[in-house]
Amino acid sequence: MKIIRSIKEMQQLSKEYRTSGKSIGYVPTMGYLHEGHLKLVREARAANDIVAMSIFVNPLQFGPNEDFDRYPRDFERDERLANNAGVDVIFYPDVEEMYPKSMSIGVNVTDRVDVLCGKSREGHFNGVATVLMKLFNIISPDKAYFGMKDAQQVAVVDNIIQEFNFPIDLIPVETVREVDGLAKSSRNVYLSDQERLEASQLYASLRDAYQQIKQGETSSERIVNSIKEHIKQTTSGEVDYVEIYSYPDLTPMTKLKGKIIIALAVKFTKARLIDNLTFTI
Repeated sequence: MKIIRSIKEMQQLSKEYRTSGKSIGYVPTMGYLHEGHLKLVREARAANDIVAMSIFVNPLQFGPNEDFDRYPRDFERDERLANNAGVDVIFYPDVEEMYPKSMSIGVNVTDRVDVLCGKSREGHFNGVATVLMKLFNIISPDKAYFGMKDAQQVAVVDNIIQEFNFPIDLIPVETVREVDGLAKSSRNVYLSDQERLEASQLYASLRDAYQQIKQGETSSERIVNSIKEHIKQTTSGEVDYVEIYSYPDLTPMTKLKGKIIIALAVKFTKARLIDNLTFTI
């Protein structure tokens, strides 16, 4: 497995892969790998000649009061896990390599970002879009793999690829969960033992809502209130949001029909967790 830290070197390597007719599957990460990331790698490994992973904690997508400095980092561990999973190359630039000077051209995402996490994290998806456009140009993948745990990000990436005509297939991959249903996340390490037990109730509340809809409930308001009450009664977390939209357009629904997403965010003492279900009615 190769470790590449230079943009020029990564671009040259990608060019060599493509010139020799090898397909590139790309897994973007911020490191501190877990089973969710490794599932993306396995999907990429099964469908491509080369699996490229980036590990870069992108400062542009963190707000002033968010956890950029605290975000967990352990490259030696990540390198071992990636190698064992079958990654061929890790692109591991530092901030100075990716942003040698202040960006003079900005990316302003206007669609699919004024709801869910985007509503309370102003500028977050501008930062996500900026770094992904750079990484897509650096790595030039045929396919890009993203986890559905962050379904809003997948929806935004879908727009980026379409509107900027990137010749990339977006491959959404189902959320990987712990045995008790908690979505795997690098931020789960911030939970106390008690909070970790409670956190399984986030997915339980979504599953309960899904069953209510299957049984005929059509009111978004009643579903949202049911989820909020479930979380209030079973956890010490503070509900940030519970919302229901069409997917991937992320537009409000007066009637629950078609492909929808039920998404939530809950704040615990040192961690803000997100989760969602997408399904078709």
